[in-house]
Amino acid sequence: MTKQDKADEIAAILENLYPETPIPLDHKDPYTLLVAVLLSAQCTDERVNKVTPYLWELADNPYDMSHQRVEDIKEVIRPCGLSPRKSQAIYDLSHILIDQHNGEVPQSFEELEALPGVGHKTASVVMSQAFGVPAFPVDTHIHRLAYRWCLSTGKNVDKTEKDLKRLFPKEIWNKLHLQIIFFGREYCPARGHDMKECPICSIYGRKSLMS
Repeated sequence: MTKQDKADEIAAILENLYPETPIPLDHKDPYTLLVAVLLSAQCTDERVNKVTPYLWELADNPYDMSHQRVEDIKEVIRPCGLSPRKSQAIYDLSHILIDQHNGEVPQSFEELEALPGVGHKTASVVMSQAFGVPAFPVDTHIHRLAYRWCLSTGKNVDKTEKDLKRLFPKEIWNKLHLQIIFFGREYCPARGHDMKECPICSIYGRKSLMS
């Protein structure tokens, strides 16, 4: 079996298991999605979803957010971790959106990645989930599963993203990255995972990890 054959069959399994892929982070527009994704760095989506309703009460658009004190933003988002850095980034990017983008979230990777606190993965999530632009956001979890499933030997998420983009058609990238995340949470955790019982690892998993 070629790596392409394996990728095709894994995609079919994921489509069967997760025909619907709701966006895990609660949001109501590109701005609230951008902020929620920024907050999700080193934090679970579940925790972010518990925090953001309180943040949206404070401000849910760049104009209102730009008038808040960084200390007040930090206090609200403290449960998400890294609150000093994240609160400053939220405050700064809100000002930049107003000053440079008429208060709108830009629809390009280059402009998104120029915003404070926004890296390639965050930009990819916003481009795919807010604007429907084909992207393949790869976090550490997708990176780990791609290695387990022998789809990539990438030493970092950038290399893994390139490998996965070569294996899967562009039209399914946006949905597939969510399917992999859902699968990882349900069947393929980082720890305490019996690969022999996993619907994908048991068939396609890296043998050195299954001994």
